[in-house]
Amino acid sequence: MFDIAWSELGVIAVVALIVIGPKDLPKVLRSIGQWTAKARAMAREFQSGIDDMVRETELDELRKAAKQVSDFSIENEVKKTFDPDGSLEKQFTEHNKAIMDATSDLKGEGATRITDPGPDAAPVEPPVPEQPVPEQPAAVQTETPKP
Repeated sequence: MFDIAWSELGVIAVVALIVIGPKDLPKVLRSIGQWTAKARAMAREFQSGIDDMVRETELDELRKAAKQVSDFSIENEVKKTFDPDGSLEKQFTEHNKAIMDATSDLKGEGATRITDPGPDAAPVEPPVPEQPVPEQPAAVQTETPKP
């Protein structure tokens, strides 16, 4: 880990024994072990916190992807493709409103409904107004005598 050989560790132990003394050496080694354990626990906690944040980020991305899949609408995709600015839909709405207004006016007047015959229909000529037929004199009937 620190690239320290056994001989170097032995020299450090001898120096610590001389400087600290044989009476206090076990207490110092115990406190060094506790500090090391606390440092490792803090490092482990920090690492687990980082891992949790990564998992939450991945889960958030997965939630967003799942929501996009569940919110997918073919109708909306077609609208985005063919009418991204909404101008066609606005025109259709205006024409539909005009047609509805015209038909409601016709219904209010009691007029007959006009329907589109389609492209294959033969042209229809307007009806010719009827002209009055001149009255003819009544035929005079004569009775023939019966024998």
